[in-house]
Amino acid sequence: MRHFFSVLPTGDCQVLAPLLATGGSARPCVETVRELRAHGLGLVGIVGSSVDGRDAEAVIVRARVAHGGRERPAPWLLRVERQRGAWRVRF
Repeated sequence: MRHFFSVLPTGDCQVLAPLLATGGSARPCVETVRELRAHGLGLVGIVGSSVDGRDAEAVIVRARVAHGGRERPAPWLLRVERQRGAWRVRF
């Protein structure tokens, strides 16, 4: 997740797409990245994580996130899934 947010400002989907979860309601990388960048989303820090009780191949990460340069008052819950041997964040 840290790597995803460090690369996000570049908008480079060749690097970012392999870090995004696919399937289900996941949108294409270009759309996801465009929206995240438009909102000025950035990772401030990770508060904690725990295995998702519904799926042992997923982790719920509590993350401190900035929106437009200002840290949000409450952590966001982000789901990270193991897909094809790699951890990928789902938005």
